[in-house]
This record gives sequence, C-alpha cells and structure tokens, in this order.
Amino acid sequence: MTPEDLARTHARAFTGQSRGWSAQEIADLMQSPLVFAVGDARAFALGRAIADEAELLTLATDPDHRRKGLARARLAAFEAAAKARGARIAFLEVAADNAGARALYDAAGYVQTARRRGYYARPDRGPIDALVLQKPIP
Repeated sequence: MTPEDLARTHARAFTGQSRGWSAQEIADLMQSPLVFAVGDARAFALGRAIADEAELLTLATDPDHRRKGLARARLAAFEAAAKARGARIAFLEVAADNAGARALYDAAGYVQTARRRGYYARPDRGPIDALVLQKPIP
C-alpha cells in the first residue's frame, strides 16, 4: 500500500466533497512513527496515536467498493491498532453533511463532543461544520 495507492483511493472517495490528499501529503504524514495506516487500496484508515489518545485522520473507501463493510472493518482495525499503541480514546472529525460516515460512526459508538463551525469548504456550496466525535477504546 503506497502513498500513491492511498491518494488515488482518497481522491475517488472524496470527489465532490473536498480535495483528495496528495501522495506527497500522505507520505509526509507516514514519515511520523506516530502515524499508521490499515487497509488496502479499496479502503483504508489513516490514524495517529499519541500517548493514550488516537485520532482518525481519514477513512476512505473507493466508490466501487462501498456497501461491502470495508469502512466498518477499517474503522475496527484503526481502533485495534490504536489500542495496540496504547490509546484509550479515539477522536475524529466528520463533515456534518456526510450522512453515510455519520451513520458508520454512530453505529460504532462514537459520540459528538464538539462542533467546528464552517470547518470544511465545499466547491459548490458554503462551508460545512465539522463534528468532533470520540469513543473510548475498550
């Protein structure tokens, strides 16, 4: 799983929502020993674990592979990898208008703890709020 593979998947997953991350941006993140990826070119999660906290940086599923449980599996793998790194709580941000992702995170036990007004820019409409979610990692 190369940064180029991840960037292609990310671009396809976020078409129309936001700009996909470049291979260089992903490679730069992956240089940190605190950052980890789980999955493959169909779907992946990129996370960061620091002390007892983990942050889901992004979760992307290629549109050709949606509705197969891959995002749910990658989210569970992210949590397991974070736990193995000592994390006891996971955080993430999700666009308020991303109903599919919000349903996934709700089903996985994440709860909203904050809202960032106008955080995400959309090419065809005004700014969208980001919801900050968290979940204890058992």
